[in-house]
Amino acid sequence: MAPIAPRNGILNIIPYKAGDAKIEGFDRVIKLASNESPLGPSPAAVDAAKLAADSGLQLYPDPSCGALRAAIGEVHGLDPERIICSSGSEELLHLLAKGYATDGDEVIFCQYGFIAYPITIHAVGATPIMVPEDNYTANVDAILAAQTDRTKIVNLANPNNPTGTYLAENEVRRLRDGLRDDILLVLDAAYAEYVDCGDYDAGFKLVDNGLENTIVTRTFSKIYGLAGARVGWAYGPVSVLDILNRIRGTFNVTAMSQAAATAAVRDQDHVAKAKAHNLTWVPKISKALEEMGMKVTPSHGNFILAHFAGGPAQASAADSFLRSKGIILRPVGNYDLAGALRITIGTAEENEALLTEMAAFFA
Repeated sequence: MAPIAPRNGILNIIPYKAGDAKIEGFDRVIKLASNESPLGPSPAAVDAAKLAADSGLQLYPDPSCGALRAAIGEVHGLDPERIICSSGSEELLHLLAKGYATDGDEVIFCQYGFIAYPITIHAVGATPIMVPEDNYTANVDAILAAQTDRTKIVNLANPNNPTGTYLAENEVRRLRDGLRDDILLVLDAAYAEYVDCGDYDAGFKLVDNGLENTIVTRTFSKIYGLAGARVGWAYGPVSVLDILNRIRGTFNVTAMSQAAATAAVRDQDHVAKAKAHNLTWVPKISKALEEMGMKVTPSHGNFILAHFAGGPAQASAADSFLRSKGIILRPVGNYDLAGALRITIGTAEENEALLTEMAAFFA
């Protein structure tokens, strides 16, 4: 008997492979592969999670994430009624594709955009349309040229992973103005807190444009250090949130995760420390790698995309050498960037160890 056929597109998915966390023979490794926060979560978030666990795991969590939405709204100056919470922001990307695209529809994303985009698109049977970038940066004109009468969604990571590049607010606005009003623009701002540029905006103002066709997704997995808790959120039009609330899991964010994220978003001092650490180390590591002969794409995230002059062979050799020293970076051949490695910013000790061993590799 033949296996039951899945819906169109499912078998086109290349499963996502998470960054390695272990190396055989090492009890402890330096993991700089998954863009996790080297400072970890706020102590207040840890305490809140423990208290929630002690309060009774036999009880279902608040399905509306009311306290968390209120805290996010208070900190960011947003209406909680226009906020939705999720099990990581990736869940939101899946829900948006499920809610607004199907067989025969097209969804646009950029050449070096987050690898999860084609997965969410194929999962609903829609057609992924990848547009070229300009110097590892999203190209507004290319995106606009790619829209057709079948386009339903445009996914834009800003800043982008794995390149670390971003589009200024005026360019994102030009993109929105150039798209048809009935195309949903999804601004994936997972790394927004790390940006320190006056011309950047995560997109909240565009959501308030009155056309109900733009949504901004955010996460607690990066600067908040809660990757293991799986909490994401979005700010969008009530009409779009209504669709997402109809199709999401009823209890999609656990009680412990809600408590941790609520405490984390209120501890903006911890966020400021994480940002300051990143702003210190991104230029320091970038400069050191460039002095070793590498090319570094200017990054506005908590990671660096480092290109090897010797191409894929040298990048692979460097990856193997560093693993032999207990250091894990992220190969990005799945992004068609086999000649580069993505380096997450670690603790000061981890960063120094990385630079020491990278220098040893080139020596």
